[in-house]
Amino acid sequence: MLKVLLVSIGLVLVIEGLLYFFISDNLHKLLKILEKYNKQTIKTLSLSVALAGLCLIYFTFKIYGNLK
Repeated sequence: MLKVLLVSIGLVLVIEGLLYFFISDNLHKLLKILEKYNKQTIKTLSLSVALAGLCLIYFTFKIYGNLK
């Protein structure tokens, strides 16, 4: 279980790192666009994505059992 957790965290770090690498030229533009949105909208969207990720993890373990 710890092995799966560590691999999952590693994959998240790789994906986020690559995301910022590829959008680094336009990051200031992206931040200006985000400033226009309501903070509550951003929080709601972020929480929705996090819950979708938790559901994905839950159903993966439910369908495939304990990953060893």
